[in-house]
Amino acid sequence: MRFSDNGYYIERYIKCDNCGVLLYDQDMPSDNAEGGDLFCSDWCKEWAALRAAGVDEPKLPLPKKGDQKTA
Repeated sequence: MRFSDNGYYIERYIKCDNCGVLLYDQDMPSDNAEGGDLFCSDWCKEWAALRAAGVDEPKLPLPKKGDQKTA
């Protein structure tokens, strides 16, 4: 979700390309904010990479609370 410069309205909704969770300005990775895939976490990034590599049902352990970092 991207707020306007003055913070009064939402310019557009930005979602994780893997799971669809809304990404707020503070959650967006600075190196990927304008192009390419956006992920909410390292887990989503790894899962998407496994799917792209041809794994039909990727099996990754879910991150523990506090371990999840924005990619």
